[in-house]
Amino acid sequence: MTASVAVLTILDVVKVNVVLTPLEETLQATPTQTGLVVAGYVLAFGIALVPAGRLGDQWNRKAMFMIGLVIFAIASLGSALAPTASLLVIARILQGIAAGILMPQVLGLIQSTFHGQARGQAFGILGAAIGLGTAFGPTVGGLFLGGFGSELGWRWTFGMNVPLVLVVLPLALWLIPAAQPRDGRADLDLVGVVLMAVSVLFVMLPFVLTTGSGDHPIRWAFLGLGTITAVLFVRWENRYRAAGKSPVLDFTLFSFSSYRNGVIITTLWFAAMPAMFLVMTLFNQQGLGHDPVVVGLITVPYAVVSAIVAAVVGKYTFRHATSLIIWGFIIFIAALIGLVAIAVLVPPEHNPLAMAIVLAIAGVGPGFIMAANQMRTLMDVPVTQGGVAGSFQQVGQRLGNAIGIAVGSAIFYALVVAVPRDASGLPDPTDPASVATYAYAFQMAMAVLILFSLVALIFAGIDHRARSKQLVEQAAATVSS
Repeated sequence: MTASVAVLTILDVVKVNVVLTPLEETLQATPTQTGLVVAGYVLAFGIALVPAGRLGDQWNRKAMFMIGLVIFAIASLGSALAPTASLLVIARILQGIAAGILMPQVLGLIQSTFHGQARGQAFGILGAAIGLGTAFGPTVGGLFLGGFGSELGWRWTFGMNVPLVLVVLPLALWLIPAAQPRDGRADLDLVGVVLMAVSVLFVMLPFVLTTGSGDHPIRWAFLGLGTITAVLFVRWENRYRAAGKSPVLDFTLFSFSSYRNGVIITTLWFAAMPAMFLVMTLFNQQGLGHDPVVVGLITVPYAVVSAIVAAVVGKYTFRHATSLIIWGFIIFIAALIGLVAIAVLVPPEHNPLAMAIVLAIAGVGPGFIMAANQMRTLMDVPVTQGGVAGSFQQVGQRLGNAIGIAVGSAIFYALVVAVPRDASGLPDPTDPASVATYAYAFQMAMAVLILFSLVALIFAGIDHRARSKQLVEQAAATVSS
């Protein structure tokens, strides 16, 4: 049940990719407004995560979960019925806040409910759910457009959340336990919450404002402000903890190599994976002229395979998490190289089928990574800090998401900006020069995503060595005792 909610929140990160063009035409949205439909959700999601995780840990996860569900349903309805682009942006920001409230409770509930191998299986199911949400997003949007037409299609893409929440709401009231473990302290650390939120806002803002066309360079000044507020946040948290109080983010969590490396790997993984779907959608839909329904179906094999693999390997993650992560990245990187080769070698009309086949094989990699890294990251974290620890990992996901999409889309759009377009603003998919330019843009964007994945693979290797050393030390301690 909680995994289904995770699917809803992740779906809304990616399913809008294929509905942006009809949405823009229906509401006469400006490029900035269209960008904020995506970026506003991601930004609000990232900002709300840690404060919501903190409240869930210290107050009541079930209550926070119910509040998040209700707000998510209201915001989804507002998005579906929005009469103007501005109101749609506001609704999407509210929806992102709701998603940021929900996700930490999902992670905290798993952390407190399951232990040992059972926790690995639970995170395997969660990994499968997140994989499904990420990969099926474009498919959902494409199917709604194909079934209901341009305007009703994009409105139902947002509105589908409402009946789903109405199903989950009574189940959550019935199944989620009200009692939860606590560490005896109930400090909410409001100053820390504000500093954390402002730091995340300033760091993510320049990336979510990057579109690759006409972006003002002054936006990068926010990174400097984010650095200043982050330093203030760290100093405040350390002093708050030294005073015997409970900070919003206990930096002793980063003394666990599993948590430290896991957050880094998560951030790099989400810089590569969602951006891959975006640039692939842009290449096939705009550059090659394929129908949104066809483009959305490309990811179906990936979604099915990754979900099955994540669910199956969950029971092995407690013992073999670091090895699974390494092999997952090797498979994923090989698949990205395969997608680049398809753009070069395969005729445009056969691109969707060829990419779907490669992504079916690629799904094995994310199936390993999603289940194993979630388990590995929270393996050594105390149960009482499961919500906030999972929240900060999710912040890494949203930050990686923003960086990957910003960099990938900026490279892509910068390289296709000179392509001739018709009155509707679309290129001619029958023009060989236009197709070649779009293929080159796709290749260059994918090269950066491959680089993100390679760096993640390096950190996966570092974490594997740390885990091996830990096991040797534990074995020696057992023998000596």
